[in-house]
Amino acid sequence: MKEQPLTLPPGKRFRLKDFDPAYTGTFGNKKDAAQELQDNLERLHSLQEMLYAQGKHALLIVLQAMDTGGKDGVIEHVMGAFNPQGVRVASFKAPTEEELAHDFLWRVHAAVPRRGMIGIFNRSHYEDVLVVRVRKLAPEEVWQKRYDHINAFERLLADSGVTIVKFYLHISKAEQKERLLERQRTPEKHWKFSPGDLEERTRWDEYMAAFEDALTRCNQDYAPWYVIPADRKWYRNLVVSRILIETMEKLDLAYPEPPPDLEKYTIPD
Repeated sequence: MKEQPLTLPPGKRFRLKDFDPAYTGTFGNKKDAAQELQDNLERLHSLQEMLYAQGKHALLIVLQAMDTGGKDGVIEHVMGAFNPQGVRVASFKAPTEEELAHDFLWRVHAAVPRRGMIGIFNRSHYEDVLVVRVRKLAPEEVWQKRYDHINAFERLLADSGVTIVKFYLHISKAEQKERLLERQRTPEKHWKFSPGDLEERTRWDEYMAAFEDALTRCNQDYAPWYVIPADRKWYRNLVVSRILIETMEKLDLAYPEPPPDLEKYTIPD
């Protein structure tokens, strides 16, 4: 089986039809991947502890997907490995009156993690070139400029010690239908069902075009986009955990040096 890429070189166009959302690599099922995922979660816990203790780097994780794409699931099943004291999750919904009175990045910049912390964006500044574009909430001459603004913003963050990793959780339209049906049929999931999701589903092709442009125009060495096959939740979690480990291991994380002559200190009774 030909290995499916997870990202492309900056400047190369993303065509989502070239990425199979049901791809699972060499794994046949969830059981096959269980041990690696568990090992990865333990490694992520250790890496985050060093990130927090060192206080030199910040990590920003951006999650984007269609409705039911698995953003909440990734936060629970992968980022759940992190100590919650060192993590902040920000969910960007429709902007408030106060937020609309500022530039579109104002509310986003305020949520960027400080050094030593991990920030998770459940949706993000990319909504301003996705839903704003598809729902025509702003003129094209406005949202077209935002790709450059986003690149400049992320460059600023990267230059300031923030490592950025962006995940597009790629599900098929058929899989989305199954997940919506599950929400409709399962009493414990009724609260997740929104009629508005059905309206957004009718714009599927428009969203795919918007995602392709966002992935292509904002895929930079300092802030790469990864297309995660997400029809199989267990494989989605495995791949995200792999990429996070690879990203964090490049940061040269280490515990800070202990106080001088540590062994000479006497612990009082």
